[in-house]
Amino acid sequence: MTNMTMAKLGRANLSRADLKLAKLNRADLTKANLSLAKLNQANLTGANLTGANLSKADLTEANLPGANLTDANLHEANLHEANLTGANLTGANLLQANLSTANLSSAHLTGANLDGANLDGVIGADFSSALNVPDKYLKD
Repeated sequence: MTNMTMAKLGRANLSRADLKLAKLNRADLTKANLSLAKLNQANLTGANLTGANLSKADLTEANLPGANLTDANLHEANLHEANLTGANLTGANLLQANLSTANLSSAHLTGANLDGANLDGVIGADFSSALNVPDKYLKD
């Protein structure tokens, strides 16, 4: 298990990195390239991922409570069963992402693009300010 708590990794190229179970609590990953990275069950509590590229990354069961994912690219990312409680996903690109059974309680989704995303079984989400959300997921 890799411990990178509070690491300064802004703009780092971590494409295809194997970071399964990594401890990245409060790490600065601003504009980092994490495309195709394996972040299964990684702990990213409070991490700063503003503008990061997480396209096609595997974040299955990852912990991201309070993480800042503003303007992050999560195109085709796998966030199945991820904990995104209180995460900031403002302006994030979640095009065709898998968010099935993810916890989005108190997450900020203003302007997040959810076109084609799998939102089946998502917990606690308010999609009213997100973009391109299929009608079946919108609260009345």
